[in-house]
Amino acid sequence: MGEALDAASTVRASTAPNPWVGCVVVAADGTTFVGATEPPGGRHAEVVALDAAGPAAAGATVYATLEPCSHTGRTGPCADALIAAGVGRVVVGIVDPDLNVAGAGIDRLRAAGIEVTVGVAADAVAEQLSPYLHHRRTGRPWVVLKLAATLDGRTAAPDGSSRWITGADARADAHRLRAESDAIVVGAGTVRADDPSLTVRHVEGRDPRRIVLGSIPTGAAVLPAEEHHGDLEPLLARLGAEGVVQVLVEGGARVAHAFHAAGLVDRYVVYLAPALFGGDDAVALFSGAGAPTMAELWRGRFERCTRVGDDLRIDLVTDRGAA
Repeated sequence: MGEALDAASTVRASTAPNPWVGCVVVAADGTTFVGATEPPGGRHAEVVALDAAGPAAAGATVYATLEPCSHTGRTGPCADALIAAGVGRVVVGIVDPDLNVAGAGIDRLRAAGIEVTVGVAADAVAEQLSPYLHHRRTGRPWVVLKLAATLDGRTAAPDGSSRWITGADARADAHRLRAESDAIVVGAGTVRADDPSLTVRHVEGRDPRRIVLGSIPTGAAVLPAEEHHGDLEPLLARLGAEGVVQVLVEGGARVAHAFHAAGLVDRYVVYLAPALFGGDDAVALFSGAGAPTMAELWRGRFERCTRVGDDLRIDLVTDRGAA
């Protein structure tokens, strides 16, 4: 299952709105064949691995991070492909909450006489597939708020300048976040101040849909982009219905506060630089009213802390997001 997780991680940025799934076929002689989900319209992970295995799939044990599908969409059911290949056992990380599957794939395999084990490395698989699982369960995209700050929690100098707080490695990592996201949201103020393109440049990957909260200036580098005026929740509901699995918020302090205050953030990714402004006049992470008392302090859960070049990346998830 660890190999299947590794395989899934290699296609994280290319499969949405389908889940990024890994699969390993272990033949009777111990030979392994690895597959990962192809871009939409392509083969699912199980079929990629079965095609690689060929006749060796007969009697094999198959490890799949997510329950094999049981319905026909752009491709045929993976459960049927496993049955046709004559595999002997299927080990599944987690059940797929998609209403088109939701246990039906496992039931089909068992009805065909195939032994099925569920729940192997379930926590690791659920973490890897958090955006997909959230989207399927709620109909709304997984929201990642990306922030970059000095060690004293400041995102820009008093004169408004903010390039660059973090180093090149952290910026490349942030572009990887962009590549993994189906849409990116930024405020009109940031567009006017920084004129960002919000494209993927430092890593390989597709550009996300660009959405600006407010009016887009003529000739802005972010174009082509969409404008949004009004509340954030209808925006997320619309994007979820359109198949957007993950949204990356890269707005300034006001936009960050708007998403945070509304309880719409599922994961906070904070890049901390080994730098200090050393005063209270630089721009803070959030612009707006915060918790008035310690009893109302927002608390989450540190998921990981990773060194990225000279900077630290801290992943913080909400209790709702971790559920």
